[in-house]
Amino acid sequence: MIERVNKKETAVLIGLITPEQPVEKLNEYLDELEFLADTAGADVRKRFVQRVPYPDPRTFVGKGKLKEVFDYVVENAIDLIIFDDELTASQLRNLDRELPCKILDRNNLILDIFAHRARTSHAIAQVELAQYEYMLPRLARMWTHLEKQRGGIGLRGPGEKEIETDRRLIRKRIALLKNQLEQIDQIKQTQRKSRTNLVRVALVGYTNVGKSTLMNVLSKSSVFAEDKLFATLDTTVRRVVIDRTPFLLSDTVGFIRKLPHSLIESFKSTLDEVREADILLHVADVSHPALEEQIEIVKQTLMEIGIHQKNIITLMNKADLLFKQSSADDLTSKAIPRWIIDENQPCLLISAVKQQGTQQLKEILAERVRQIYRLRYPFKTRYDDLE
Repeated sequence: MIERVNKKETAVLIGLITPEQPVEKLNEYLDELEFLADTAGADVRKRFVQRVPYPDPRTFVGKGKLKEVFDYVVENAIDLIIFDDELTASQLRNLDRELPCKILDRNNLILDIFAHRARTSHAIAQVELAQYEYMLPRLARMWTHLEKQRGGIGLRGPGEKEIETDRRLIRKRIALLKNQLEQIDQIKQTQRKSRTNLVRVALVGYTNVGKSTLMNVLSKSSVFAEDKLFATLDTTVRRVVIDRTPFLLSDTVGFIRKLPHSLIESFKSTLDEVREADILLHVADVSHPALEEQIEIVKQTLMEIGIHQKNIITLMNKADLLFKQSSADDLTSKAIPRWIIDENQPCLLISAVKQQGTQQLKEILAERVRQIYRLRYPFKTRYDDLE
């Protein structure tokens, strides 16, 4: 874990150019990794890149590059080395022997950010579970100093390696956390059942695309929003009324490339708000150079949690950054990339920060919600009395 003190830890990033990952894509990924490092509280000083056909199974990068990294780290007193891809337990052990500072991979960095951002008991338990599941296969690397026979008064006899004790304790803690999360899930399920009368709308999207800002605009609330990755971990639900039409709006954790599988598993219960929503607002950053890939990652993650067909409105947010001279009135005339457009689902250009295009969104959203109410309550003519 990155220790958060007043002085920022210095870091270097390491990534590979491979046949599957050309230089342009790697640069995008390293930009995102640097943003992750900044979110975690690290100051990135340099990037190291190597072109190889595949990662070195022993140390991820080759011997020459490893020596280059070692020299720079020693010369500049670097605290932290962050690899853009997940490292195996053996790679971590070997790198620990070769390099003189802390080593993290992308997954470990994301877990650190989640641990720092978690506020409620639910989120804390979810992150802790993911951390232990990440840690378990890597214990040999993390606790080599304990890998010896236990001894002493009252502990003599066949003995047990300390690392095996640690594994047992972690497995026990994992089981306890899973049980705790099941109990929390049952409580949340009961809470969701108690509000089934209202249509439910959920915000989804890549991390840092402006979901929380849009939540504040639509619900006139003050959900925490920040230009950092994973500013929101805990699901926030607000009752919203547009044109005398009420519904529940929820903001959920953002998705990201190479999101650790253990986190997807741990946060599946949080994402029940998404799974059980009647309408999804898929928010994307239209100004981002990796827009197409980010949209595809969100779609893939939704499929992973069992969402295939859904009433979706796609929102191309941050249009003010793309069309700097646009006003709220002329955003509708701007072109949306053709590959995004789905004839069956509306797609809007908006700016949550500037509140451009949000009035059109409110109108479309209110009409979608009313359509669901008409099917659900065919004999009702107004819905503002629903709870």
